[in-house]
Amino acid sequence: MPMISEQTPVAFSAELPETVDVAIIGAGIAGTATAFFLAQQGAKVLLLEKGRVAGEQSSRNWGWIRQQGRDRSELPIMIESNRLWRGFAERTGEADLTFSECGCLYVAESPAAMAKYETWHDLARQHQLGTKLLSVAELRERLPDLPYGYAGGMITPSDGRGEPFVAVPALARAAERSGAIIVESCAARALDVETGRVAGIVTEKGRVRTERVLLAGGAWSNAFAANAGLDLPQLTVRSTAARTEPAPHAYDMNISQPGLSLRRRADGGYTLATGDVNEHYLSPNSFRYLTKFLKLVRLSARDLRLKPAAPKGFPGSWATPRRWSGDQISPFERMRVLNPDPSPAVVRRIEARLGQRYPALMGVKLAEAWAGMIDVTPDAVPVLGESHDLPGLFLATGLSGHGFGIGPGIGRVMADVLLGRDPGHDLTRFRPSRFTDGSEIVPGPY
Repeated sequence: MPMISEQTPVAFSAELPETVDVAIIGAGIAGTATAFFLAQQGAKVLLLEKGRVAGEQSSRNWGWIRQQGRDRSELPIMIESNRLWRGFAERTGEADLTFSECGCLYVAESPAAMAKYETWHDLARQHQLGTKLLSVAELRERLPDLPYGYAGGMITPSDGRGEPFVAVPALARAAERSGAIIVESCAARALDVETGRVAGIVTEKGRVRTERVLLAGGAWSNAFAANAGLDLPQLTVRSTAARTEPAPHAYDMNISQPGLSLRRRADGGYTLATGDVNEHYLSPNSFRYLTKFLKLVRLSARDLRLKPAAPKGFPGSWATPRRWSGDQISPFERMRVLNPDPSPAVVRRIEARLGQRYPALMGVKLAEAWAGMIDVTPDAVPVLGESHDLPGLFLATGLSGHGFGIGPGIGRVMADVLLGRDPGHDLTRFRPSRFTDGSEIVPGPY
């Protein structure tokens, strides 16, 4: 199936309503899941997508549905999300929402890496995840052709996988059947604000009255927030992945070896990523948020590559305006689907390492490579909740490359937050104000 792009036919083309209970900006996994759970509870919800449902990072990720390695505060939501994934196919009748339990295996390259796994294992034990630390001998029992002398590993058997490029559109179809109004190729330009709070949303196709708007715009969230006069510290990194042609069913688990991670695909191939290169295009935001991102940059310096400038039209590029009116064409209409080229250097690494790291796949060819732009916060965990500066504007963004698996849980949580109900989880760690209220920035563990 080809990558979702501007050439992908429009599948959702409802008429724009005059009034809704909630309007959602962005039909990635977080926005789509929120629309589904709101509609299931009888709310009148509008889901707006400037391009195509799941056209950007929500269809370009690895497809892992993992609890393993999550931030302490993310983990309870991810555990719920794991349960939701397991029931989606039956609940919605959408076979594309099938969850495959396969387990998630991390390989430790050194005693220091193994020590980190041991620390996280203590957290997993508190939540009764069944996570197991593996000795070198136990690791080799699971991966007998492991080519390098590693220090051990960690596995969570209840983790799984899905197919991002079909799962998120399938969830959108289920949301639409539940009553959600979904409009593709319709950018949200700006907010209507009256007496200091949200009163509606301005789209390229007209205005809609609503007192609650959820910004789930992924890589574009910072630009929309800035136009509304809000400061949302968020940067983007380019991440490259690839898939193989159909290949031997030699590895069923999601496996993360140093330098090359893998998952089995429903089409008989494997999705691959090195996990050791994240490319950031320098932009005005790079300097605007430098101090807030310093801790994260230091932690990820080995894997970070700086590029001179973002291509024209990319989020945060030098030529992108910071402000525009609802009557003007927005940056979101000028780039319907953010489709960055994959890194040739990363693709070469994948090709060179595949047979080395996974000997059973020696000689298997790549069928396709792609890239996505990941929206990253200074602490690498999401922003979830209502804006302190603009009542009626809620945020579900900055999923930092971990969004596909946790997306349904975030959707359920945000649906309750938007309806004024107890979300059932402590969201203090994710509050939008944490980057401006003097709190210490503490990046997540992985």
